[in-house]
Amino acid sequence: MTPMNIDAIQAALREAGHDGWLFYDHHHRDPIAASILGLDPKAHITRRWYYFVPASGEPRKLVHRIEQGRLDTLPGTKALYSSWQELAAGLDTMLAGAKRLAMQYSPNNDIMYVSMVDAGTVEFLRAMGKQIVSSADLVSQFEAVLSEDQIASHSFAQRAIDAILAEGWLEIARHLRPAQGKGLPYTEFNHVQWLSEAMRREGLVWDDGPNVSVNANCSDSHYEPTAQQTATICDGDFLLIDIWARVNKPATVYYDVTWTGVVGREPSAREQLVFETVRNARDAAIAAVEQAFAENRPIRGFEADDAARNVIRAAGFGEYFTHRTGHNIGHEIHGPGAHLDNLETHDERRLLPNTCFSVEPGIYLPEFGVRSEIDMLTAPGKAWVTGRTQRELVRI
Repeated sequence: MTPMNIDAIQAALREAGHDGWLFYDHHHRDPIAASILGLDPKAHITRRWYYFVPASGEPRKLVHRIEQGRLDTLPGTKALYSSWQELAAGLDTMLAGAKRLAMQYSPNNDIMYVSMVDAGTVEFLRAMGKQIVSSADLVSQFEAVLSEDQIASHSFAQRAIDAILAEGWLEIARHLRPAQGKGLPYTEFNHVQWLSEAMRREGLVWDDGPNVSVNANCSDSHYEPTAQQTATICDGDFLLIDIWARVNKPATVYYDVTWTGVVGREPSAREQLVFETVRNARDAAIAAVEQAFAENRPIRGFEADDAARNVIRAAGFGEYFTHRTGHNIGHEIHGPGAHLDNLETHDERRLLPNTCFSVEPGIYLPEFGVRSEIDMLTAPGKAWVTGRTQRELVRI
């Protein structure tokens, strides 16, 4: 757990024009609060607690008498309650003089990833005259911004996975066309196992996957072959591989990419068109991010999504691009920062310096699907793709 930086939080609150940040939890409903405050995510919590970080001054705690030690690791004054009347009075005292409060809340649940506080608590605070605003950008600043060590861990995973993926195409060819005799059947799941073993040898870990899909299975963007449900990879197939992992150490950062190819043949004209459209959409989003950072101009998640989605719509495939363009990447594969999204959500969070995210537009037709995924890192004044970039369909 990373210690909380009160000075940094208060500086961010003043810059945003908020009077304070109110953290609240009950039965671990808000893992964001535990992470930012550096609390034990497995602590026994059966009563509500509140922690208020004002824009200036000393933080304040309000905890139940039978769990009064729950916030003792944090700085600030402490008040206790038992009854609901004491709780109401305690909140009134804790928040005196503060009106504009950031919480893990999103208007209309637009950014559901940070929408942790329940509606009743928001109603109660509004009845006290408080204005509740979203902490979404604050969460990005304190949860998604990466350290130098974390960026280095992403680079380690990138080098390992890029090499494994490249060797994986050759492994498929060896099974289909061995030096002597007829090749034995080789399935999507067989290749999942091969990729998994290769990643384990490199000291990588991951949740679920990887994803190896042929033909129509490529159009299910979260398809997962199993030993019981898998297709055989054959000459003539269209093939998609989505692979992700991180170094098996605390606080490390994922690398996540998707490539596509054809087996034993040249791509059809339609496959080539779809691939080129997806590739161009990916590159449009990359360029939008690179240009914004080069100009030190803010860019929000929905704007990068628009850059990719407009290319696919213009090519007539808009209805087949059924997910957001990209997601934040951190210690979790889908991290707490801004996503490249103006479809599933209207993500107005800024893409911040020193963050990582995927760019992965896709077109999913009934007979096959194409997704082209790269990862980007940002820094003040620049943004860049972290690994290899697919320019043409792989030929196996």
